[in-house]
Amino acid sequence: MTDPLIFDGHNDLLLRLHNRDISPDMDGFQGNGGRQIDLAKARKGGFGGGFFAIYVPDPVNTHDEDKMMADHYDLPLPPEINWPDAAHVALSQAAILFQLEREGALKICRSTTEIRSCLADGVMAAVLHMEGAEAIDPDFHMLEVMYQSGLRSLGPVWSRPNRFGHGVPFRFPGSPDIGPGLSTDGKRLVARCNDLGVMVDLSHLNEAGFWDVAEISQAPLVATHSNAHALTPHSRNLTDRQLHAIRDSDGMVGLNFAVAFLREDGRMDANTPIDRILRHIDHLISQLGEERVGFGSDFDGATVPQDIETVAGLPVLRAALREHSVNDALMKKLCYDNWLRVLDATWKTPVEGANS
Repeated sequence: MTDPLIFDGHNDLLLRLHNRDISPDMDGFQGNGGRQIDLAKARKGGFGGGFFAIYVPDPVNTHDEDKMMADHYDLPLPPEINWPDAAHVALSQAAILFQLEREGALKICRSTTEIRSCLADGVMAAVLHMEGAEAIDPDFHMLEVMYQSGLRSLGPVWSRPNRFGHGVPFRFPGSPDIGPGLSTDGKRLVARCNDLGVMVDLSHLNEAGFWDVAEISQAPLVATHSNAHALTPHSRNLTDRQLHAIRDSDGMVGLNFAVAFLREDGRMDANTPIDRILRHIDHLISQLGEERVGFGSDFDGATVPQDIETVAGLPVLRAALREHSVNDALMKKLCYDNWLRVLDATWKTPVEGANS
């Protein structure tokens, strides 16, 4: 089952390619490169594209998934990364996406019309996304340059703090209500993203930051890769109150396949049944409505259920949804229509000079 194609809210392929410290392995990506996303797996699984994240990794890895196999855990957050280092990595990862486009592997999409054309023509659609704004300077010069390069979605923070705000730790059990929210620069960043038509991603923001965005933003509230705290009380998941705010803004949530955010015990264990995804989808739909739920897999950035494993395993998800009585109309909404709806409502012609 490769139909309908899935347009996905989050992947970390650019980080995987960047970590090779060489130019992108085009033979690997266009064949079968050993990652969760490549063209062969995408064709097999009906993966139509999605949000390709720029993410600046920490110099020292503190995100040890083995520690997330315990009954309780609280992984330390690394310190802020300075702007020059972050900007260098961000530009390097953006250049990888440009090279993939130049080689004909995908198309960077700046409008929903382009996404629809890609889905219709079987071309992988890529939306340039930034996960954590460490590479953005306080004058927003980098934001302007990245926008002109195709940036259409930005999360002010990854979990570690930066000049714009504070994120949530990887804590189980835990609440997202941890620490202060957006800084003055963070509030300015949200306003400027609104002016440009860049979607603001709420995933990884702590709860105070979430409510700051909700108060400031004139656009629908969107979490590209988050799940339901009511089912899995992980600090990375969204409470029902947050989900209601997203609903009231006519936004949406992309369901994260990372198993620690799906399981009741919070473990990063690949031996996780598909029904955990179905339970979260049911809860998200009950709180948000059918028009406001999609997928935000976190492929190439997380451990996902072993029955899916890569984008080639997406037919397993579609089959499970069919068995779960998901009809054609809802399947289409979950797979891509809801993302296109919210992007239509968010992307627009930028306002020149506003809030700069």
